[in-house]
Amino acid sequence: MISRTATIPDATPFDEAWRERAEKDLDASGCRLLREAAVIGAESLSGFRAGTGEPLAVHAAGVALILADIGADAEARAAAVLTMLPPEADPARAGLEQLRKQFGSSVSTLVQGARSLLRLGDIAGTAATERGAHGQDQKEMRRKMLLAMAADLRIVVLRLASRLQSLRWHAAQKVPYPVELARETMELYSPLANRLGIWQLKWEMEDLAFRFLEPETYKSIARQLEEKRAEREALIEAAVDRLHAALAEANIEARVYGRPKHIFSIWNKMRLKRLEFHQLYDLRALRVIVADERSCYAALALIHSLWTPVADEFDDYISRPKPNGYRSLHTVVADAQGRSFEIQIRTDEMHRYAEYGMAAHWLYKEAGAKGGQVAATSGYDQKLAWMRQLLSWNGDSAEASPVLAAAADERIYVMTPQARVIELPAGATPVDFAYHLHTDLGHRCRGARVNGQMVPLSTPLHTGEIVEIIAAKSGGPSRDWLNPQLGFLASPRARAKVRAWFNAIELQQRIGHGQTLVEKELQRLGKTAVGMEQLAQQLGFARADDLYVAVSKEEFSLRQIDYLLSGQKARDEQEQKDDTARVGQLRTGTQSHSAKSGVLVVGVDSLLTQLARCCRPAPPDHIGGFVTRGRGVSIHRRDCASYAAMVLRQPERSIEVQWGDTGDTLYAVDISIHAQERPNLLRDLSEIFAKLRLNIISVNTQSRRSLAHMVFTIEVRDGEQITRVLTALNELQGVEAARM
Repeated sequence: MISRTATIPDATPFDEAWRERAEKDLDASGCRLLREAAVIGAESLSGFRAGTGEPLAVHAAGVALILADIGADAEARAAAVLTMLPPEADPARAGLEQLRKQFGSSVSTLVQGARSLLRLGDIAGTAATERGAHGQDQKEMRRKMLLAMAADLRIVVLRLASRLQSLRWHAAQKVPYPVELARETMELYSPLANRLGIWQLKWEMEDLAFRFLEPETYKSIARQLEEKRAEREALIEAAVDRLHAALAEANIEARVYGRPKHIFSIWNKMRLKRLEFHQLYDLRALRVIVADERSCYAALALIHSLWTPVADEFDDYISRPKPNGYRSLHTVVADAQGRSFEIQIRTDEMHRYAEYGMAAHWLYKEAGAKGGQVAATSGYDQKLAWMRQLLSWNGDSAEASPVLAAAADERIYVMTPQARVIELPAGATPVDFAYHLHTDLGHRCRGARVNGQMVPLSTPLHTGEIVEIIAAKSGGPSRDWLNPQLGFLASPRARAKVRAWFNAIELQQRIGHGQTLVEKELQRLGKTAVGMEQLAQQLGFARADDLYVAVSKEEFSLRQIDYLLSGQKARDEQEQKDDTARVGQLRTGTQSHSAKSGVLVVGVDSLLTQLARCCRPAPPDHIGGFVTRGRGVSIHRRDCASYAAMVLRQPERSIEVQWGDTGDTLYAVDISIHAQERPNLLRDLSEIFAKLRLNIISVNTQSRRSLAHMVFTIEVRDGEQITRVLTALNELQGVEAARM
C-alpha cells in the first residue's frame, strides 16, 4: 500500500553527498544515466510513503547506495530509483514504455521484474498473515519462484537490497518493523542472499531481522559485544600484524584478515551448541589464505609456535575433508593472557571451493541432517552456482555486466489465490495445475483465471502467475485433453490421471454391457432366479464382474451358460442325496483314474473329472481338484485365481489330484498374443502352429489403435509343446506371446 502525505514534502535524499556515493566506480555515461533517474525520483517520489511509513524517495536512494556498495552497474542503480515510482505519482514517467524510451530496454526490464517481485511479496505476505506461516517446502518453493521470475540476476539483487533498506530505515528510525516481514526476511531473503554468496546483504539482513524478532536477546548480545569491542578489535589487529610479520619472515606468502562475527550468528551458535557467551571461541577470528597445501601446514606450525593451541579445538579438514568436500584447517589458540581466538587456514583453491563449490556455506548450514550430502545437481542449484560466480566476476572486472540466464528453466512456479506456490513442468497449463492440486478438481476443471483474467485451458503458464480454477460440481475430463496437438496437458502425471478416468469409465461400460447380455440369456432360458456370483464361480470366474467383462469382450460364449444350466435341477436333486457320501468317499485314500483327462484323484472308481475352462490345465502343470455339485471334480491349475477363491470359500471341497498316464490325451490351452497390426499377421501365426503340428480349436481376435490382441485355443499333449510354440511365436518381430 502506498500513500501520500499532505504535509510539506520530504527533503530530497538525492543530494550531492548521495551522488558521490551512488556514482562510485561508474564511468561518465553511467553517471549520466543515474543522474537522470535521480532527477525523476526527486521530483516524483516526494511525499509518497510505503504502507510501513517509509518514504519512497529515501527507500529508492538507499537501495541505490546498497547496490553501489556491492559493485552493481549503472543500470541496476538507476532501476533501483525508478522501480519505486508509483503510477499515481507521475503516470507519464512511471509507465514501462516511457521508461524504455528514456532509459533503454535493459533498465525497463529490470524495473518490470523488480515490480513483479514486489507484488509477489505483497500477495504472499498477506496470505501468510491471514493463514499462518508456510511450511518449509513452501518457503523453499517461494525461493525457487523468486529466482525463476528473475531472468536477470540484477532483479534478485534489487529485491534483496530493497528489503535490506527497509530494515535499515526501521532500525534507524526506531520504528517497529512488521513481525511477519522480519520472519519472511529470515526464511526467504536471507537464505537466498546466502545461496547467492552476497554475504554483505545476508549478515546485515539477519542481524536487523533478528533485532525485530528477538529484541531483548539482540540487545543482550549486543551489550556483551560492545563491552569487549575495543579489546576484541585491538586483539585481532595485533594478532593480524604479528602473524603477517611471522609468515613473511618464514617466506610463506599469505593473506591474513579478521573475520567478523555477527549477532544473529553468535545467538544461533549459542542456541545450537548450548554455549554461554564467554564460551564462544570464534568471536575473535582470523582467516589465512596461502598458496598451496604444504603452506597450510607450515602456517599451522608457525601459529602454534606463536600462541598456545586450545586442546580439542583443532580440525584437519584437509586430510579428512567433510562429506561435502570442504577442506580447511581450523584451530583455536590462546595468547599469554588466556584470550582465545579461532584461525582458519586454506588455499585459494580451497577458499573458492568453499565459496562456490558443493561445499558452499549454505549447503551444510541449511541442509540440516543431510549436511554435505546435498549435491548441487538440479537446474535450480546450477543456476545458483552460476549466479554466485557471476557476482564474483562483476567484482573483479569493471567491464563485466550481468546477462540474461542462459537457458529457460525446466520448471515453473505459480501460485494459488491463497499464495501457495506450485511447481510444474515448463509449458504446464491450467489443467495441469488443477490435477496437481487434486485429481477430482482436475476432472471437474472447466475454466481458469490467470492473474484475474479468464484464459483458455490450453494457455501455457509462466512463473509468478496466480492461477484460479473454475470447476463444475460434477463431471469428468474431455478426451481432447489427451490429444498432444491441442496442448491441454504437459504433465505426465496429469495425463495418467485422465487416462485412468477413461479406463475406469470403459470398464464400467463393459461390465454394464456384459451384465445386460447375461441377464437376457438367463431370461431366454427362464433362469432369472440364478445368483450371479454363484453362476460366475460355476463358470470358473472369481467374480460376476469378471464374467461380464469377458462376455462384453466376446472372450466367453453365452452358450456355456445354457450348457451349465440345462438339466441343472435334476442333477442338483441327485447331488443333495449323495453329496455328503461322495465327499467322504473321495477322502478314503483310494486312487481313481479318469482315462479322458489323465488325472489321478483320491476317490472311488469311475469318478467324473473335468478340466476347468478358466485356466485350462495341461501336463505338467501343478494342479488341484475341487468337488463340484453334480459335475464331479473340477481340475484347476494351482495358480488359478478362480480356484483359489473357491477353496478359500469352501476349503472342505478341495481335493488332492495329480497327473497319471495321460497317453495320447490332448489338452486345450489358450495362448494370448499381443502384436502390432500388420498385413499377413494371422497367416504368419497360423503357419507356426501348422509347422509344429498343433491343432487350432478356436481363434478370438480384436484390434484397437493398431494393436492386435488374439487368443488361440490349441490342443497339446504336454508342457513341452507349449514351450516350443511360445518360443516360436515370440521370435516373430513385434509379437509377445504368453500362456493365459
